[in-house]
Amino acid sequence: MSEGNESTGGAATGADEGRTVRVVLVDDHRMFRTGVQAEIGQTDRTGVEVVGEAADVDQAVTVITATRPEVVLLDVHLPGGGGVEVLRRCASLMAAPEQPVRFLALSVSDAAEDVIGVIRGGARGYVTKTITGADLVNAVFRVKDGDAVFSPRLAGFVLDAFASTDAPPVDEDMDRLTQREREVLRLIARGYAYKEIAKQLFISVKTVESHVSAVLRKLQLSNRHELTRWATARRLV
Repeated sequence: MSEGNESTGGAATGADEGRTVRVVLVDDHRMFRTGVQAEIGQTDRTGVEVVGEAADVDQAVTVITATRPEVVLLDVHLPGGGGVEVLRRCASLMAAPEQPVRFLALSVSDAAEDVIGVIRGGARGYVTKTITGADLVNAVFRVKDGDAVFSPRLAGFVLDAFASTDAPPVDEDMDRLTQREREVLRLIARGYAYKEIAKQLFISVKTVESHVSAVLRKLQLSNRHELTRWATARRLV
């Protein structure tokens, strides 16, 4: 976890108050999950009990259904359809009248479409990975209690997006793309070569090519130059 200066507000909540919360970690990077577990998963100190982990959408749905945690820390970009797909498939668990499963997005991304996508999907909040361990513990307990929690620099944006009558409509073209395809799209539009994208996303060049082909097909575009113009017009670059 980074020692960044983001704060969700308030003091850390946890074992010092005799409270506990059961959490599942969903992130496709094992080392990051290990770091979060080490940072917040010492139940005697933090009150957080990590009851499961998952690296992709299918694993996440299976683990969440089996363990019924109180809070899921959910990455936005996951193999198999992204965090939004996990939320869609866990909708009945979120709506459960007793012991609902609540989701807190924990992502490196602060892109508008990522934030709005998971909040529309039912997540109770969104914090970035620069958050400190103490603030993350605090955020988890607040989400457990039903609060909405956002990193400060995202809070104003989220409020504007949902409260304003001038909020942009849902982009149906973007909705056709998976989270990973959107990520590749954004990097292509920024001029990254396939090898650079593969290195940054920890995937193969062939996988990058497959994602680009899927994006071109879904958006009915012919080449990366048209794709770049399309992304620039939507201010995704």
